[in-house]
Amino acid sequence: QVQLVESGGGLVQAGGSLRLSCAASGRTFSTYYAMGWFRQAPGKERESVAAMSWSGDTTYYADSVKGRFTISRDNAKNTVYLQMNSLKPEDTAVYYCAADRTTTVLAGIVGRPGYWGQGTQVTVSS
Repeated sequence: QVQLVESGGGLVQAGGSLRLSCAASGRTFSTYYAMGWFRQAPGKERESVAAMSWSGDTTYYADSVKGRFTISRDNAKNTVYLQMNSLKPEDTAVYYCAADRTTTVLAGIVGRPGYWGQGTQVTVSS
């Protein structure tokens, strides 16, 4: 089993910043898993936001967040982070941490991640 636990969501004004964290654990979790973030706004489909390979060599960002969001990970802690700057009201969504074997899955290119967190709400007020 793999458990992903997010933290760091909340309410922030437009232009502000938040940092999300996701701690992974479980007997079958491998440090070699790619990890990433998805989000789902009300009435919209869940979309990939950012992803990173286990080594950090490969990263993916959705066009809508490039230059504003940064994904990073600490493999010693099995934790992935999402630093979100210059937040906009359209960034309001439930943010989900995800893990899988490949970055392409977490980029939403093919398939669906095998592991999900429970989600954390991010609300950006105008």
